[in-house]
Amino acid sequence: MKSLQKQEKFVGRSGLRREGPAKLCGLARYVDDLPLPGCLHGVTLRSSIPCGRIKGLRFDPAFAWDECVVVTAKDIPGKNVVALIEDDQPLLADGRVRHPQEPIALIAHLSRARAYEALKHVRVDYEPEEPVLTIEDSLAKKRLLHGADNVFKRFEIVKGDVDKALAESDVVVSGEYRVPHQEQAYIENNGMAAWVEKDGTLVVTGSLQCPYYVHKALMKAFGLPESKVRVVQATTGGGFGGKEEYPSMIAGHAALLALKSGKAVKIVYDRAEDMAATTKRHPAVVRHRTGLSKDGKLLAQDVEVVMDGGAYVTLSPVVLSRGTLHAAGPYECDHVRVRASVVATNTPPNGAFRGFGAPQTLFAVELHWEKISQSLGIDSLTLRRKNAFDLGSTTATGQKLSESVGARECLERAALRSGYAARRKRYDLWNKNPRNRTWRGAGLALVHHGAGFTGSGEVYLASKAGVELTRDGRVVVLAASTEIGQGTNTMFSQIAAETLGAPLDCVEVAGPDTGRVPNSGPTVASRTCMVVGALVRRACLQLKDELDRAGRGARDAAALRRAARLLCGREASRRFIVEYEPPPEVRWDDASYKGDAYGVYSYACCVADLEVDKATFEVRVLRLTTAQDIGKAINPLLAEGQIVGGTAQALGYALLENPVYKDGAMLNAQLTNYIIPTAPDTPPIDVELVERPYSRGPFGAKGVGELPMDVPAPAIAAAVFHATGLWVASLPITPECLCREFHDRF
Repeated sequence: MKSLQKQEKFVGRSGLRREGPAKLCGLARYVDDLPLPGCLHGVTLRSSIPCGRIKGLRFDPAFAWDECVVVTAKDIPGKNVVALIEDDQPLLADGRVRHPQEPIALIAHLSRARAYEALKHVRVDYEPEEPVLTIEDSLAKKRLLHGADNVFKRFEIVKGDVDKALAESDVVVSGEYRVPHQEQAYIENNGMAAWVEKDGTLVVTGSLQCPYYVHKALMKAFGLPESKVRVVQATTGGGFGGKEEYPSMIAGHAALLALKSGKAVKIVYDRAEDMAATTKRHPAVVRHRTGLSKDGKLLAQDVEVVMDGGAYVTLSPVVLSRGTLHAAGPYECDHVRVRASVVATNTPPNGAFRGFGAPQTLFAVELHWEKISQSLGIDSLTLRRKNAFDLGSTTATGQKLSESVGARECLERAALRSGYAARRKRYDLWNKNPRNRTWRGAGLALVHHGAGFTGSGEVYLASKAGVELTRDGRVVVLAASTEIGQGTNTMFSQIAAETLGAPLDCVEVAGPDTGRVPNSGPTVASRTCMVVGALVRRACLQLKDELDRAGRGARDAAALRRAARLLCGREASRRFIVEYEPPPEVRWDDASYKGDAYGVYSYACCVADLEVDKATFEVRVLRLTTAQDIGKAINPLLAEGQIVGGTAQALGYALLENPVYKDGAMLNAQLTNYIIPTAPDTPPIDVELVERPYSRGPFGAKGVGELPMDVPAPAIAAAVFHATGLWVASLPITPECLCREFHDRF
């Protein structure tokens, strides 16, 4: 009992956010707040066509170009690429463009207004080519955009004998599902500042998620050694994946202008440019053929996934990988085949977005259960109970789930808490009354989400993190994991203080700065708490061992100061850095795509209650109830905040966010007609935390950041179907969409 009470001193409690006061009081400094006297302001000249050759640039001689700094591809000192997975995307277009809004040249001026004015005085002469703008066109036309065909990447998962199992199934249900682009809509637009120090070090700071991604890209584009590039995160107003890979592009642009001008340069996008030019969620088409017994036992799953990658590879292979690995859903099935590909189109490249491929394929498999339910005449809750993962279940890749499997518990808790079965019956009676002006419905979805990088990804990253004990008795967490609104600094502090038995006030978190902190990997993939938090705990255990050997404790600030003076001696500090070590029981084969795709999965169930106006077809969500297994909540309030935020974001994906494209360009690149949920749109969200501890996570924690994004959209689509009887297998489910379905049917 004593050890349990000690463990709960900080971990498992809802401590206040470390950065909250500065943000609430307006003291936090975002990139555009940073004082850089005499800095120039950069802007980007972008392509206006989807595909073609650049014949030349014409600069209006009447404009005062001597006041400006102009950069083109010929000014790049290293390789003209944005280094990531493949070196296919240029930092600046040189000779041809592959999508609208592709950067061609950069202009900087002391006045931001004059810099924008300068863009009006440049003309680009093109030789247009026929573009490929859709998934269907890309598959059909076979234009040689990238190598032998238009496919960036393919994956295939095969388990058992799918064709034989389908042939022997009592029932085979087929369906096609479509999901669109989605804009991250972070509150702070992309922005970067750059300058060159006297010793030749290139320094970049700004709004970003992954400092070492930017560091790697700058080294390649500028031909500089690691020691001559420094990347520092400024306070960042949200990311959701939109600031994972794209900041390498804008950082490179600011740095090019700084190098040529010899001055500090800021580039801060306005909202229209940010939405039109940066990465989005990958659109996808997903097709299912599912074989079942008459009583609803899952026998075979045949899934085809095609995603739209846009004009360059960016992160498409790993987005597709995660989508592929989640395509069969959290259900045990002996015979599974998933064939997946991501294709090129002449549209702005797509990239990281919260959920990272899983929301696309999980929407399809979860909504498909409603179609199966109709075919078999069995409620979809009953079907899920019959087939959901449990301890000992085997996934599509052959991974045996040996611990922390909360799928069934999430399902039962959400169904019970929401009164799902009783509400369905009440809504059925409501819908039979012609005097009611709305239809009402309840829908449910169950998902899993792999925490951390896929397969051997964490081994490849070889992440490092640590802690530093300073001579004055402070414990400083050292990691490149960024605070982007999710509570990283608070969570790391709680883990460190709990492990050391030290006061929380004695722990601080170093700002992500490649000149100071080790590379703990990117702030993505629901890995920060589970993977990096575990590294921080290991480093703290090493420090604790040193304190114990010295006969010194850390029970209060005074004791920690005395211990620090002893351990540090004449040095200013002592560092304890650890590197990721893969769990020995986790085995993965990249070639066959078999084995343990993730160390562990998190699980979530969501029940949506809604009504649909019979006259306008507007959908109003009445309530969302969700139970989510995250292993252990280090900070329950922050965990619930993540779940509520992700659920609201998924509500927009389901009902509101309708990106419109023409000739490869986004037409509604502004928040006046690209609609995201606001407070009045967000219904009551009832959250229940399910804690099935994971032995490899710090204090049992698993991933939470992406999981909430996966589950609401299919639950809402299922509820719309229950309410109206209208089958809508694409997002977003807008009033116009429902109206068309209604009139087509009746």
